[in-house]
Amino acid sequence: MAPEQHTGEQHTGGDELARFLRARRTQTSPESAGLTPGPGVRRTPGLRREELATLAGVSIDYYTRLERGKETRPSPGVVDALARALQLDDDEHHHLRELAARAARYAPEPPPPPSRTVRPHLKLVLETMRPNPAYIVSRSMDLLAWNPAGLALYAGLAEWPATQRNLARYLFLHPTAHDLFPDWADLVRGCVARLRAEAGTNPDAPDLTHLVGELLLKSPDFAKLWERYEVIGRKKVQKTFQHPQVGALTLSAQSMQLDGTPGRRLSVYTAEPGTPDHDAMLLLDMTAPQKSERANAERRR
Repeated sequence: MAPEQHTGEQHTGGDELARFLRARRTQTSPESAGLTPGPGVRRTPGLRREELATLAGVSIDYYTRLERGKETRPSPGVVDALARALQLDDDEHHHLRELAARAARYAPEPPPPPSRTVRPHLKLVLETMRPNPAYIVSRSMDLLAWNPAGLALYAGLAEWPATQRNLARYLFLHPTAHDLFPDWADLVRGCVARLRAEAGTNPDAPDLTHLVGELLLKSPDFAKLWERYEVIGRKKVQKTFQHPQVGALTLSAQSMQLDGTPGRRLSVYTAEPGTPDHDAMLLLDMTAPQKSERANAERRR
């Protein structure tokens, strides 16, 4: 299946719901669903449409219309039955409900692009967190504000213009990313799952569509993961970096939603004082460029 392309055309209400159902159906084996495969080679990966319709207790015609984006108002009972048939976990089940709700109330007007402005007191919060690396990201993983170590942690990211600094773009397109993260494959899988979940409920959001369109064109690795339509990634408490400036360090990561700023999150990294990891973190903060984000923002005006 070729990667879907973002052409700027408007979506219909059931597009994302249909994509999610198709992706999950092809990844659910008959055996895991309690079915006994018949003789011969199956042409369809995963469940057939009629098999899923039977498991969910709906007609094949109704399910086909759901998967083609023609039916946009499945009842809560049908959504729950599909979730059980597809063996979705709680988070995936919640995502399916959100897609169904959005399909039912779909409005064709695309939302305006989100502001990149970060309030001054949040920049002060980042500064007071030093030497702990910290930054603020948008729903599409744009890096909006940071302290010195927060930017330096992603080696080479400072070389990009401020408006291009995006953690997903960095992971897939920056030449340093593979060497920086020993567990790169796990990180990018979680990254794509997060973007998939965001794009599923905001498919016309310009910040998301532009980023996804760019990565689909430039990164075969991203395109393969995007096709899987996973919406839940494993969040690691600790991240290990093989940093070219300070060597290996393992830091505990914490991310939290910011009040009054929908979709924006504050991420901070810590290490136990007195450990080699903490010493490396201190060195990273000391050697990072010390120009504040406030000064950078003023120069861009």
